[in-house]
Amino acid sequence: YSYSCTEGENRQLWSSGHHLKSCRDVAFSQDGQKLFTVSKDKSVHVLTVEEGRLETRFPKAHSSALNCVLPIDNHIFATGDDGGALKVWDLRKGDAILEARQQEEYISAMAVDGNGKILLTASGDGTLGVFNVKRRRFELLSEPQNGDLTSVVLLKRGKKVACGSSEGTIYLFNWDGFGAASDRFALRAESVDCMVPITDSIVCVGSLDGVIRAVNVLPSRVLGCVGQHLGEPIEQLAVAPGGQLLASCAHDQKVKFWDVSALRGLVVDDYRKKKKKGGPLRALSSKAAGSGEDFFADLRDEAEPEAAAGSDSD
Repeated sequence: YSYSCTEGENRQLWSSGHHLKSCRDVAFSQDGQKLFTVSKDKSVHVLTVEEGRLETRFPKAHSSALNCVLPIDNHIFATGDDGGALKVWDLRKGDAILEARQQEEYISAMAVDGNGKILLTASGDGTLGVFNVKRRRFELLSEPQNGDLTSVVLLKRGKKVACGSSEGTIYLFNWDGFGAASDRFALRAESVDCMVPITDSIVCVGSLDGVIRAVNVLPSRVLGCVGQHLGEPIEQLAVAPGGQLLASCAHDQKVKFWDVSALRGLVVDDYRKKKKKGGPLRALSSKAAGSGEDFFADLRDEAEPEAAAGSDSD
């Protein structure tokens, strides 16, 4: 799709029906010229972004259904499957250069450091896997956390790693201490299904309840609500280049865009005023506050004076 903030200017550029079963993950290459897609049919496809032409195909890439894909550089990418297997591929060789199965359950998400050297995998068995891409080997596995790990992002200039879990907790790891979580922060949310970094300290989190929350990490605090898909579980979040827009897709079959530019200027200190527990989430944009159709509408009327008084507490 080509998207625009002007009404009526979004348009579909092409579509591809190459996969035989559901397409589970897509990712742009780092130069933006290729699109990687992985499917339940166990295949990996590499398409050209401009015209959607199938350029490379790995038909039986894994022995289980594929779940996620992560381009590491212009030639190397990683894939994870439902059985906990990870493969790292080199397009120049047309084959896998690293194969490992260290985790018991599906690989839900992957992240790589800035040098393309250390690859992290979050798994449904609650562990975080650490792999060295340059040396093509497995390094270590964290101890299992509660619930499935659903997402993994790097924060604090690569010194911290945050993992979301199906229990609604964010686990933090130090870069040099992946064995055990250094910190944890429980959100008042049913789950953390997906997570993207906006700044070095702020992440946006999508949950089963359809709410997109902005969360500051260390000091750990929910800053408020960026937006929502009413009561529909959020599947995926992505940040546009430049960091001004956040895209979200949910079970309502819609892709929504949210302005998150204000988050980049937020500074959160350790001090915070005591506020009533269980109060409504602070709306971080006019769209998040809604126009009476969202489920914060009935909470906002009586909470307005308190919100106005405490709005500068964060």
